[in-house]
Amino acid sequence: MKHWNIIVTGKVQGVYFRATTKAVADQLGIKGFVVNQPDGKVYIEAEGDDFSLESLVEFCHEGPDRAKVEHVAYEESANRGFTNFEVLKKIK
Repeated sequence: MKHWNIIVTGKVQGVYFRATTKAVADQLGIKGFVVNQPDGKVYIEAEGDDFSLESLVEFCHEGPDRAKVEHVAYEESANRGFTNFEVLKKIK
């Protein structure tokens, strides 16, 4: 299992990006969270196998219908042992 921190930039807030990300993550069995950032980006922490994480990043490049994704960046980080995938209002 790997842990990736993902940042998505573009028109990604107010377009159901977080809700759609949760649906995709749940389908892929990914654990973690998604949250809007004050600067207009979406931040995701995701834990899963290589295939699932790569599939999530693929989704992030497209996003939901109304999104206009400009850039997706991700890096591997230490596992945090998430038990589900949540949509957060702010990082705890």
